[in-house]
Amino acid sequence: MSGSTTTQNDAFGASTPGDAPEDTPVINAVGGDWDSVTDEATALHEERIVVNMGPQHPSTHGVLRLILELDGETVTEARAGIGYLHTGIEKNMEFRTWTQGVTFCTRMDYVMPLFNEAAYCLAVEKVLGITDQIPERANVIRVMMMELNRITSHLVALATGGMEMGATTVMTIGFRERERILRIFEMVTGLRMNNSYIRPGGVAQDIPAGCIDAIREMMPLLRKGIGELEALLNENPILKGRTVDVGYLDLTGCIALGVTGPVLRSTGYPHDLRKSEPYCGYETYDFDVPTADTCDAYGRLRIRLDEMYQSMRIVEQAVQRLDDTPGPVMVADKKIAWPAQLAVGSDGQGNSLDHIREIMGESMESLIHHFKLVTEGFRVPPGQAYAAVESPKGELGCHVVSTGGTRPYRAHFRDPSFNNLQAVAAMSEGGAVADVIVAVASIDPVMGGVDR
Repeated sequence: MSGSTTTQNDAFGASTPGDAPEDTPVINAVGGDWDSVTDEATALHEERIVVNMGPQHPSTHGVLRLILELDGETVTEARAGIGYLHTGIEKNMEFRTWTQGVTFCTRMDYVMPLFNEAAYCLAVEKVLGITDQIPERANVIRVMMMELNRITSHLVALATGGMEMGATTVMTIGFRERERILRIFEMVTGLRMNNSYIRPGGVAQDIPAGCIDAIREMMPLLRKGIGELEALLNENPILKGRTVDVGYLDLTGCIALGVTGPVLRSTGYPHDLRKSEPYCGYETYDFDVPTADTCDAYGRLRIRLDEMYQSMRIVEQAVQRLDDTPGPVMVADKKIAWPAQLAVGSDGQGNSLDHIREIMGESMESLIHHFKLVTEGFRVPPGQAYAAVESPKGELGCHVVSTGGTRPYRAHFRDPSFNNLQAVAAMSEGGAVADVIVAVASIDPVMGGVDR
């Protein structure tokens, strides 16, 4: 390095500095001893530096880019850079039938797929005008599956947040408990994630034999595992040192930024759409809305632990209702109801031979109707609707617009991760670099929901 001299223009292929316009600055990089370089930086009394945290970084909670301006270890400015997944899910939905749209939106926030499906289907059902025609059993199954999904989402939030802070035991316990619920999802839907289970008009199929017993056997084990997480976290002095008064955002800041979910409830405000604007029959379930008054990362962690217990309460009530509520799981209108029973055939896929025989044997009109409904889809009358659900991360809304065809004219989602990420600057500026990781983990964003 010593004794070398070059110019900015040389580096970019210009033969000499004279090739550039006169007003173009020419930067000379001169080698020398590192002491002289640091002495020059010290003489300027300027220690600020702009760094990129992500988008490929183990502590950015996904493909998130954070642009941080630092003064030593202190963050003076923080900005979130999004768009690195560029999925195009909302645009793709405009080229698929209303039912096929479920397969796309379930992949947005892949940690809470059933909530994506529920918000979309509730909006479609509003435009169709069939909200009150959804069978009771279908609504109970939706509630049970969403609450199990809420637990898995919170477990991922705690597990990944713990891992980012160096608590690997929290991660292993969190994912161990999540596996219990994913086995139930696989039993009910055939898939662990991206389930495409909730459909316009109901659900794809009824729960299989033995599912209720499997859930009842799982619940005590799940409760014990979450208790282990509590014992590890609640009064852990190291964890409290990292999270108490870190990522502070009060009620005024949440309202100004449109922040919802555990971040909002950590300010003491008990806003929950399941209570304020109930859907799927939530008003008939007995549960509480946990809050905290700390406005910090520690309060959000405690809220998520408490919410998992409340979700288990709801699941236990839903399981009891499934015992007492036989019946269909899809709306009666055959012009809307997806006809396939999704029973596994002898080849391990497709529909069962009995179901195919039933359709083929009824009439030619029945077969034609089945074919048209599957290939073209049902028509939705012109109009628009917005439906929102209380997802694990906050208000998840879906706005659908129909022009009367078999495909959405527009489907747009209000994903809570997208809105909540606005709080990164307010939570991080003035704190240390290490606190940025804690603040982002307490928001719990999933970038699949942000880059739709």
